[in-house]
Amino acid sequence: MTAEFLVNTTSRFDRELKKLATKHSGLPDLFRHTIEILKADPYNRSRQHPIKKLEAVPAGEGQYRIRSGRFRFRYDISAQVVVLKACSLRREDTY
Repeated sequence: MTAEFLVNTTSRFDRELKKLATKHSGLPDLFRHTIEILKADPYNRSRQHPIKKLEAVPAGEGQYRIRSGRFRFRYDISAQVVVLKACSLRREDTY
C-alpha cells in the first residue's frame, strides 16, 4: 500500500478558488474529487487521471496540472506534500 500524500493550498489558490466558486456552483464537488485524486496519486503513476507534468515550468511554479471539468489546478509535489498553486477556468472559446 502506498503512503497518502498531504494536500495544502497557497493563499493565492484559496482566493482564486473562492472567486470561481461564487460563479460556478459545481466547483466545490469537482475540487473535493480532485483532492482525493491528489492524495492518492499526484504523479499519475496509474495513468488513470487527467494529470500532466508541464514542460519548462520550474519547481515552485506549478509543475503539474490536473483537469477537472472546465477547471485546471496547478500544483507542485515535494516529498509527500502536494501544494496547490493556481486554480483557473478554461474558457468555452479557447479553441
